[in-house]
Amino acid sequence: QVQLVESGGGLVQAGGSLRLSCAASGRIFSINAMGWYRQAPGKQRELVAVITNSDNTNYADSVKGRFSISRDNAKNTVYLQMNSLKPEDTAVYYCKVVTKEGYYAYESWGQGTQVTVSS
Repeated sequence: QVQLVESGGGLVQAGGSLRLSCAASGRIFSINAMGWYRQAPGKQRELVAVITNSDNTNYADSVKGRFSISRDNAKNTVYLQMNSLKPEDTAVYYCKVVTKEGYYAYESWGQGTQVTVSS
């Protein structure tokens, strides 16, 4: 079983920055993709950014040019640097990690961290 611990959320004014971290521990053989999702009140959870084990990245159109995802393989940690934050970025942010054991892939989710951007 894989445990994910997120940190870095909080309250920030529009135009500000935050950095989210997500550290994975437990039964980890290999990590494939690591990513961040978010869910605003009354909305579906959506992909924010993902990074593969080849360091390929993909971003939601709404955050391109403002957010940056990175990973530290030695620490099994993924980061999300969020700049130029907007009130519409307010949401609970969730980390997701895909691990592999042989032929099988497993998804693990973090508990979520609140990001609130005031106007």
